[in-house]
Amino acid sequence: MPLADLLRLAVAVLVLVALAYGVLAWTGRRTVPDALVAVLRAAAQLALVALVIGWIFAHPAAVVPYLAVMLVAAGATSARRIGGGWAALPWLLVSIGTGPAVVLGVVLAAGALAPTGQEILPFTAQVIGGAMTAASLAGLRMRDDVAHRWGEVEAMLALGFTRRESVADLGRQAAARALVPAIDQTRAAGLVTLPGAFVGLLLAGAEPWRAAQVQLLVLVGLLAAQSISAVGTAVLTAPLWAAARPVVAVR
Repeated sequence: MPLADLLRLAVAVLVLVALAYGVLAWTGRRTVPDALVAVLRAAAQLALVALVIGWIFAHPAAVVPYLAVMLVAAGATSARRIGGGWAALPWLLVSIGTGPAVVLGVVLAAGALAPTGQEILPFTAQVIGGAMTAASLAGLRMRDDVAHRWGEVEAMLALGFTRRESVADLGRQAAARALVPAIDQTRAAGLVTLPGAFVGLLLAGAEPWRAAQVQLLVLVGLLAAQSISAVGTAVLTAPLWAAARPVVAVR
């Protein structure tokens, strides 16, 4: 990147960070340092990822190991966010990984994407990220609902229901609510927002119609993967929350 472009980018980023900092300072909560750390991490990670992906495009066999690393990182992030610890990690890996695997299989079988690293990697990475978000939202909601309605859960356990059965209704509610952002994102595409893939392709010089096709594929793939991830998280982690009253973290 030319030095002049890099300087303009730095100025824009610094001004936006300062704006976010000023607004978030009003909350007086942990949000401010968390946001600043998130920005610094994003900058460092994106710079590193740009180098790694450039190397992967030249070595297509590295796509699968890279996606596996992304999946493990997504599972660990979600487990840390919902507070399930190491006991939740295997179940989160299954729920987060199943959605993208199914979506990618359908897309490749239909021929909607070419089986190349340049197309598979960015598409699957986006879907894994969406699945992680859905898993975190479903897990957080389920944990909090079980904690707040622990009396009902405990009563069902006393009546002989299994741990999974005692929180099944709460799990269904948690999964449904976790999908609200994905549904809103899909519904608002092109009307309220121009999603990332669409904008990226336009900036790269693609025809608007081609950009719309790819974005539709991404949105539908995200919705399918997030549905699988949210439901899978609610079902698979259910016994963890019913084992003992969850501790609701102050966020």
